[in-house]
Amino acid sequence: MAGISLLKDKARIVLEKKNLQNVTARVGLVLDISGSMRNLYKDGTVQKVVERVLAVASQFDDDGELDIWVYDNEFSRMPAVTERDFENYVNREILDNNQIHKFGRNEEPQVMKDILQKYLMDDPGSLPSFVVFINDGGCKAGIKKLVKNSADKPIFWQFIGIGNGSFDVLRTLDEMEGRVVDNANFFHLPDIDRMSDEELYDQLLNEFPMWIGEARGKGIL
Repeated sequence: MAGISLLKDKARIVLEKKNLQNVTARVGLVLDISGSMRNLYKDGTVQKVVERVLAVASQFDDDGELDIWVYDNEFSRMPAVTERDFENYVNREILDNNQIHKFGRNEEPQVMKDILQKYLMDDPGSLPSFVVFINDGGCKAGIKKLVKNSADKPIFWQFIGIGNGSFDVLRTLDEMEGRVVDNANFFHLPDIDRMSDEELYDQLLNEFPMWIGEARGKGIL
């Protein structure tokens, strides 16, 4: 538990720097589990990603839970993870679970529709949702329509590209026109395991505060 406590301390410092310490939000993490991600699951990198994002969720999430999805050409809503049960989460809930479709090709629009379904229909509320979306390249162009159509909803999409794949679709998100507010951000990490926690949190929370201000101004929040 000492590791997660240290991560929480680092996340708290960045939250204060970004003036997010009084923000309450729901936090979701979407994990690419297509074939090219296999090694990152097996070597523990994805487990570390879960722990690092959980440290943020525990700071401003409404219930201290991190909602999890995994996807390849299918998707699964996973049990939420908390400080009580994060250890070995990836092996226990994903890799050792034969019900989870894994290591196929990537198909983002399906899982994005399910995220919208959960936060807007199944479990609606007045809180903003901060969705961290991990992808290792080749994102389907269909995501752009979903991002655009959800611009008037209380959801912010934070895409993170890892590895050396093609991120052409994700790089265009900031330039998309015709949205009430800019509701998505993207940054690329060639090696997510080598980025310091402070640096990761700084990047992760870079545009979220601006979106909160704009969304409040437009009556979305």
